[in-house]
Amino acid sequence: MKKEKINPHKKTFEGIVKKIVLPTAVIEFQRTVYHPKYERFSKAKTRIRARIPHELLEKIRLGDLVIIVECQPVSKTVHHVVKSIRSSNINPNKLMEKKK
Repeated sequence: MKKEKINPHKKTFEGIVKKIVLPTAVIEFQRTVYHPKYERFSKAKTRIRARIPHELLEKIRLGDLVIIVECQPVSKTVHHVVKSIRSSNINPNKLMEKKK
């Protein structure tokens, strides 16, 4: 099997897995946005749908910190693929408590 070469010009993101609907996952991360009128920064959340490769299907869990990379459009809403799992020590129960 060939090792996939990742293009350095593609954007990479790091975020937390919020939802898994096989074979895709919803990745969420925070970013800061500058508001020119008020001359302040505000926090914004971005949710990206990413395809999970076959190697990671059984390893990925809710709350994992993952790295995703841009790719060709896989479907109407999926334009990224999960590259690797960074850490899996985040407890998904804490994520559920914050929603309540």
